[in-house]
Amino acid sequence: MAEAGKIRVGIGGWNFEPWEESFYPSDLPKKRQLEFAGKELRAIEVNGTYYSSQKPATFAKWAAEVPDGFIFSLKASRFVTNRKVLAEAGESMERFLTQGLTELGDRLGPILWQFAPTKKFDPQDFEGFLKLLPEKQDGLKLRHVVEVRHPSFQVPEFVALLDKHKVAAVLAEHEDYPMIADVTADFVYARLQKGSDDVKTCYPPVGLDLWAERLKTFAAGGEPDGLEKSAPNRKAEKAPRDVFAFFISSGKVNAPNGARELQKRVS
Repeated sequence: MAEAGKIRVGIGGWNFEPWEESFYPSDLPKKRQLEFAGKELRAIEVNGTYYSSQKPATFAKWAAEVPDGFIFSLKASRFVTNRKVLAEAGESMERFLTQGLTELGDRLGPILWQFAPTKKFDPQDFEGFLKLLPEKQDGLKLRHVVEVRHPSFQVPEFVALLDKHKVAAVLAEHEDYPMIADVTADFVYARLQKGSDDVKTCYPPVGLDLWAERLKTFAAGGEPDGLEKSAPNRKAEKAPRDVFAFFISSGKVNAPNGARELQKRVS
């Protein structure tokens, strides 16, 4: 295809003490770490919003410290996703969405709704949640992605629900959690969680090369081979897509270097 979406590779957060040796310059003040990460990478997944609310001024400050085109993905509040009946999460969801996150403006990326590994797929329960997700907040378009971590979600019925509501599923590369590589939205969101602290680039070069080709295929509207889909007979619409990929958890010490190297391969 002549056109392709943008590919942004990043990490989880920007404050991590080992990065002061493996990523940040030794003389860089901590207050400038986000500014440095913003120049070196293309995206950051914020974990702190999962645990507590932030002030509008905080979101505005983050936006001001990164360049045009940089994206913050926000992990949504645990008070929304950690409940037995998801359709009852409306009040908590509104509280999360109205805390001031739209101060990020065009730097606001996908909102990640992460579910506990013990949460099983119940079609009626989960659609109740999907129906709560708004398309906009304060006039700003929202993109939603869900991370489900129980194997019961690896069924075509789940993919059909996501497709109906145009919500993405996290493409997780993880030792234990299921991989769901089905494309159900106009973007793809990968969390790469098989890195190693013993590898300077988090993933070895062959792994970076492989993921670079996969991300480029997704961005151009295709579906790469070799990834586990939950609805294998379903074909996604061939259209350019934005792609986000984050080095998370395993290999965290060198995650920024992995993100930087993978970005080079897809840019």
